[in-house]
Amino acid sequence: MVHSAYDAVELVAGVPGRIEAVASHAGKLLVAASDCSLRIYSPPPPADGEIRKDGLYTLERQEPRLWRRAPSAMEASASRDLLLSLSEWVALHRLPGLETVAVVSKTKGANVFAWDDRRGLLAAGRQRRLTVFRLDSGREFVEVKEFGVPDMVKSMAWCGDNICLGIRRDYMIINSMTGALTEVFSSGRIAPPLVVPLPTGELLLGKDNIGVYVDQNGKLLHDGRIIWSDTPASVVIHRPYAVARLPRHIEIRSLRAPNALVQMVVLRDVQKLVQTDNCILAALSNSVYGLLPVPIGAQIVQLTASGEFEEALALCKLLPPEDSNLRAAKESSIHMRYGHFLFDNGSYDEAMEQFSNSHVDITYVLSLFPSLVLPQTHIIGEHDKLQDLPELARESSDVTDEMESYSMQLHESDDKSPSENKKMSNNALIALAKYLQKKRSGIIDRATSEVTEEVVSGAVHHSLILSEPYKSKKPNKKRPQTHRSSVARETATVLDTSLLQALILTKQSSGAIELLKGLNYCDLKINEEFLKERSDYMVLLELYRSNDMHREALQLLNQLVEESKSDMVNTDFNKKFNPQMIIEYLRPLCRSDPMLVLESSLYVLERNPSDTIELFLSENVPADLVNSYLKQHAPNLQSTYLELMLSMSETGINPNLQNELVQLYLSEVLDWYKILKDEGNWAEKTYTPTRNKLISTLENNSGYNTDILLKRLPQDALFEERAILYGKINQHLRALSLYVHKLHMPERAVAYCDRVYDEGAQQPSKSNIYFNLLQIYLNPRKVQKEFEQKVIPVASQYPGMQRGSSATKVRGGRMGRKVVEIEGADDIRFSPSGTDSGRSDGDVDDVGDGGPIMLNEALELLSQRWDRINGAQALRLLPRDTKLQDLVSFLEPLLRNSSEHRRNYMVIKNLIFRANLQVKEDLYKRRQAVVKIDGDSMCSLCHKRIANSAFAIYPNGQTLVHFVCFRESQQIKAVRGANSVKRR
Repeated sequence: MVHSAYDAVELVAGVPGRIEAVASHAGKLLVAASDCSLRIYSPPPPADGEIRKDGLYTLERQEPRLWRRAPSAMEASASRDLLLSLSEWVALHRLPGLETVAVVSKTKGANVFAWDDRRGLLAAGRQRRLTVFRLDSGREFVEVKEFGVPDMVKSMAWCGDNICLGIRRDYMIINSMTGALTEVFSSGRIAPPLVVPLPTGELLLGKDNIGVYVDQNGKLLHDGRIIWSDTPASVVIHRPYAVARLPRHIEIRSLRAPNALVQMVVLRDVQKLVQTDNCILAALSNSVYGLLPVPIGAQIVQLTASGEFEEALALCKLLPPEDSNLRAAKESSIHMRYGHFLFDNGSYDEAMEQFSNSHVDITYVLSLFPSLVLPQTHIIGEHDKLQDLPELARESSDVTDEMESYSMQLHESDDKSPSENKKMSNNALIALAKYLQKKRSGIIDRATSEVTEEVVSGAVHHSLILSEPYKSKKPNKKRPQTHRSSVARETATVLDTSLLQALILTKQSSGAIELLKGLNYCDLKINEEFLKERSDYMVLLELYRSNDMHREALQLLNQLVEESKSDMVNTDFNKKFNPQMIIEYLRPLCRSDPMLVLESSLYVLERNPSDTIELFLSENVPADLVNSYLKQHAPNLQSTYLELMLSMSETGINPNLQNELVQLYLSEVLDWYKILKDEGNWAEKTYTPTRNKLISTLENNSGYNTDILLKRLPQDALFEERAILYGKINQHLRALSLYVHKLHMPERAVAYCDRVYDEGAQQPSKSNIYFNLLQIYLNPRKVQKEFEQKVIPVASQYPGMQRGSSATKVRGGRMGRKVVEIEGADDIRFSPSGTDSGRSDGDVDDVGDGGPIMLNEALELLSQRWDRINGAQALRLLPRDTKLQDLVSFLEPLLRNSSEHRRNYMVIKNLIFRANLQVKEDLYKRRQAVVKIDGDSMCSLCHKRIANSAFAIYPNGQTLVHFVCFRESQQIKAVRGANSVKRR
């Protein structure tokens, strides 16, 4: 980096004698010569208080012999209008009149001093002493502190409350208040110590040809170091540069790391370098040159032209605050040029960072990538409009020129090899994706805000239209609809569309999916074609989903699943696209669009019925809707759906669907029955899986229509199904008759009775069901007649009526022993004078109409269910010739149970009688209590003597009260109890 930061201009020439010191005050130059005189030079008119370069300065005033000895150092204080000089001692003169203000006699023989203009502190080094003075009231110096130092001080500077000293070849830090001395490091082997204060309060210490940064305490700073081309004799700081006086020239370097060389000014025999407010003075033997800084804008132009963009941007920070617009424009232009430079050299990430800092429109950056397809909007091509910076319009021509030149370079770069272009394109697209993601947040927020404003405005406009009829009945003209600018949305569309393409081209499909899952403004048509060309179906599915194109997405998904079955497709493709993906895609649509879910679920319902039904159940798709759709479009899957739904749903399915499922089963069973009957192969105990399902559903559910099913059943077959249906409508006689006489399955009849008994355990007539079965076993003809007389043909008219047979009444003409409720021992009654006719209800004249008597089954039932059958009624059903030995298994446990009950009741009766006797005995004992009343006996309530009054005694036998007091206390308790009841 070499550019012109300063212009060397001769300000004073032909000074008699040798120049010993120089200073500047109010735009004038103060020159101290070796003849102990002070010459004041003024600039050419007009004077403006600054060092100028338009001509030599003229001698305005000369003070001969101002000092006894030529001064070795001189410094002007602009804020105090004072001139400090060091000759024999430190003297203080008033400016501009040069009146002597003070002479610090104690500094006689001092060789160096340091002045703190802000606090008015003076530090002077004399021999091995360091003295600190304070300027009091601007007239005299007052000694503050004096410290001893190891040797003569050669260089010094203030750094806060500390003073950095250069002694011998070492640097030391001394505290101006306490005198604490701290060694820093050596100044090197050749050069004397050089202490240079920085504007930030830190220090630059010389170490041969190296300048080292330290803080106020002498600790090294890791912000780099300045390496001069030779050992400097002195250094001054003039931001943003450090200027060093070298033997052959003046060297200017940047204060920013890496402290590059800025300029070399060839001036030989320079004796002094002095920093002023707006320039640097270089004093030669007989002349004074001014290093006047080149304007910042001109330096920025030089640096930008030479490709030193970092330095140019650093100089932009030094532009005056009032030129903020110019500063922003220049920074944007530099960032843009820097971005192009980096982009051309393959530093794509850094280039995008510069484009981002330039606030250029994203369409300009996207124009660098001709492979991307962008939507057609009115913002495309307006590259000279920089976003959020309208003040940059004055530099639009420069920007346009830059763009045109860069487009020419893009065409020239087409001659590169394909491999290099591919590598460049991939790296550039990765950087572009990062850039767009960084810019996306702000652009999307603006687009969303724009949409929100339009929605709110539309709602307000709509409400005003609705309220107009209520406000005025005058005819109003239709309000014209305002069209709001959609620049933010168009920008968002361009950004998201290009970002999606960049992510796909750089193999970042997961990032593209995440982009589409959130709020996005991707152009559907462009990205759809783009993704189809590259067969990136996962991202294409997400694109459809984000645009609510679910039908297209599901069609594509079905197609991909079908293609995955092909042997030509690789294994990864098969794993990626499977029927489960369709189910997962349909899951969020179950509530928003159930019809679409049903239309699209046929494919997976055939292949994964359980998963699909689980989807319908977990997402609460209306079951009636699912059943109706399957009934119309996939009747072969209807029963599968209803079966799985019934097995998965804990609460079961509604009665309509249960009836639907049973009807489907029954239709299939009837078709199968007709085929076997026509072939002559029908057998009642033949079962198929469907018939088993029908029987299981009839037994375990009750939501179907029993009457309709009974009408559909054939009269000469399917007796088991008919028996189950009779049981559902409480026609137990019919059901048991079918089990016994048609199916010849007495064990099923007993199981039927057990189920009915357990279900009706709370009903008084729970034992009638077993009595009905005994009647079927022992008196089939009577059962048939009673059934024909008592059972109503249509059972659904009275669903709550119990169809069982009533208990057999004892014939009125008989006079004999009456057996009632044998199982209740306490209810048994015997008539000593009665006789039995010896005839049983089981003795019938003709049993052919109802079937043969099944005595063995009846006896087995009595022996197994003796505790659930009315014993008296059961005995009256048995035939006369029944052997008592056959009834042992029935009567023995029954009589034993009755005897146990009777004994238990007798024990309970005796225990109760004993308890009653004990209570009476206790009562007698309490009534025999003796109470002695004498003259000292007191009432426990009124605390008066009882004497001859009537008294009462409490049950504890000790508490005595007047009878009157006792009665009153009882009345009070009664009143309080009544009041508490009322309050409740």
